[in-house]
Amino acid sequence: MSANGSSETLCGSEVRPSNDTCSQEELSVAASAVSMTVGIFSNSLALFILVKSYRRIKIKSKACFLLFASSLVVTDLLGHLVNGSLVLFVYSSHRKWEHFDPHRIVCSIFGVCMVFFGLSPLLLGSVMAVERCIGVTRPIFHSTALASHHVKRLLGLMWLLAALVAVLPVLLWRPYKVQSSRSWCFFHMEEPKDWLDVLLPLLFSLLGLLALALSIVCNTLTSCALLQARLCRRRHCRGTPHHVEMICQLLVIMLVACVCWGPLLIHIILMSTSTKDKPAPVSLLMVVRMATWNQILDPWVYILLRKAVLRKVFMLTHRYWLLKSHYHHRWQCSMLRSSVERGKSGAGPSDCRCLSRFPQQSTGIKFIT
Repeated sequence: MSANGSSETLCGSEVRPSNDTCSQEELSVAASAVSMTVGIFSNSLALFILVKSYRRIKIKSKACFLLFASSLVVTDLLGHLVNGSLVLFVYSSHRKWEHFDPHRIVCSIFGVCMVFFGLSPLLLGSVMAVERCIGVTRPIFHSTALASHHVKRLLGLMWLLAALVAVLPVLLWRPYKVQSSRSWCFFHMEEPKDWLDVLLPLLFSLLGLLALALSIVCNTLTSCALLQARLCRRRHCRGTPHHVEMICQLLVIMLVACVCWGPLLIHIILMSTSTKDKPAPVSLLMVVRMATWNQILDPWVYILLRKAVLRKVFMLTHRYWLLKSHYHHRWQCSMLRSSVERGKSGAGPSDCRCLSRFPQQSTGIKFIT
């Protein structure tokens, strides 16, 4: 059931497709396998880091944030594992859905997983943004109202909402449809039969866009509150370094989600509401592949944007600028020495140590005055 074996069998069949078709399929299988492998490795590494940080954390607000972040990483990890396995299974079966899935059971499972693992990270990202906004702007309410069991219930509600949206087409007898590339299943958006075929993809897209908008608003309010607290130097801003670290991670997560998921959500709305000719299905597949990079880039936010990593980057940058300024100072001294020797002004030896006398003289004058 390897990718290469399935491609060779397909290329050697009686249909005998062209070399371009075989090469495109091999490329798609390789891209799916690489995406699945990188996603599983990235999310596993990020989960290890988050669990290690959660065990030694003592700040309650950051513990809630790490619980949300760990749930997001687990969701992304399961999404890569389940969806990637389904894609490889479809390619290994030569994408002949009528043979291995005559009753559309695999297609329904595939569509449910695509919607659930696509909508859950968006909802969890918005909940994380709301939690940080409350923790920064209303810290007393956050400490009393958001306990660990409340956070777990909120996580369960987000997963339940995503699962309900994913199962809704099956419950309403609007099954998921095999797309034109025959490698995945999604909503029935081409030539809808009635208003339900339009409502279901619109519900998915509008919930995703609402989650992105909520994340943008809450992260903006949190950033403004932290900036105002630092400028005003309030007493309660002594505990804000961990807030700054978390808001930086949230801003990057929000930016990645907007770039990766925005084109797909807008594309679904345009396809569902347009009465003219539908866009080419290749563009839909392209934006879906673009959306899958969200689950790959999310864990690297927690891997790279940590306090220890940022401190090392700052130290390396600071050391680089000190070294650069040292070489610049030596270059100025050599230029000054050459200019003095050429001028023959007789003002004494052209040593760059004379530059250090001027601040001492000015300091002495200030002391006398």
